[in-house]
Amino acid sequence: METDLDTLVIALYVKIDDDAAGVPRLPGRPPRLSHSELICLAVMQAMLGFHSEARWLRHARKHYGHLFPFLPQQPGYNKRVRAALPQIRRITRVLARDTDFWHDTVWITDSTPVPCGMSRPTVLRSELAGWANYGYCASHSRFYWGLRLFLVCTPAGMPILWALADPKIDEREVLAAMLEVDADLVAERPGLLLIADKGFASREFERSLSAQGITLLRPTRKNEARRPGQPLLKKVRQLIESVNDTFKGQLDLEQHGGRTREGIAVRVAQRVLTLAAAIWHNFQTGQAVSRSLTAYDH
Repeated sequence: METDLDTLVIALYVKIDDDAAGVPRLPGRPPRLSHSELICLAVMQAMLGFHSEARWLRHARKHYGHLFPFLPQQPGYNKRVRAALPQIRRITRVLARDTDFWHDTVWITDSTPVPCGMSRPTVLRSELAGWANYGYCASHSRFYWGLRLFLVCTPAGMPILWALADPKIDEREVLAAMLEVDADLVAERPGLLLIADKGFASREFERSLSAQGITLLRPTRKNEARRPGQPLLKKVRQLIESVNDTFKGQLDLEQHGGRTREGIAVRVAQRVLTLAAAIWHNFQTGQAVSRSLTAYDH
C-alpha cells in the first residue's frame, strides 16, 4: 500500500467513522463537515505544518477539495476543533490500541518545553497566567515562559499518556498524577518497566512506583552505587529525545499558536494525535520505520 497523505487520511477517516458507529447521533441537522472529517482535517494541518488556521483552510480548499467537499470558515473551524479536544484524546488512544505497541511492557517518559510567550508584555496580559510559568530547559540551556509537555510513550514512539503542566511543578509529581489517573493501564501490564532521566530520581517516588508494579530504570547519580541496566540505558533514552525532536522539528510543537488554555491544549493534542496516526498507519501498512512522517509531511 502507498504511504502518502491521502492514503493516511482516508484510512484514518474510516477508522474514526467505524469507532463512532455505535455512538448515538445528536438531535438536529448533521453538520456539513462531519466529526470524522474535522479530525482528519486537524491531523493534516499539523502534518503539513500550517500554524495559521486561515492559511490552512485556504490551502485545503485549493488542494484537498477531493477529500473535503465542504470546508468551514476559520472561526467555525477553530470553534469545532477546540470543542473536539475530548474526541481527539480518545481517538489517539483508539489508534494506539490498534497496534502491537499498545501491549509493550516498556514505557519511556520525559518532558519538553512548550513556550507560550516571548516577551514580558505577553506574559503580563496572557490568559494563561496562573497555569503557564517560567521554566528552564537544561537540554538547550535556555529559560522560557510556558508549559511542559509530559509524555509517556513506547520505544516505538507511540504516545500512551500525556499532560501539560506548570514547569515549576516537580516532574515526579506530574508523572505520579498521570499514572494515578490511568492506573488501569498500569494494572494491565504486569512487570512494567519505566525508563526516565535523572530528574525522576527519588527513593519515595521509586517506592510508590514499585507499589504499582512498576520498575523504574534511570541513570545513576554521582552519589549512588551503579544501578542495574545502565549499559542499555543510553541507547533507549535517545528514543524519547528523538520523539521530542519529531514534535518540535516536524510537527512544530513550539509554534503551536495557542493563546488560551483550550487553544493550547487542543493544538498539543492535535500534534500527539498526528504522531499516533502516522505510527498507526505505518504499522498497519508494514513499514520498516514506524515513526517516520516523511511520506506524509509534504
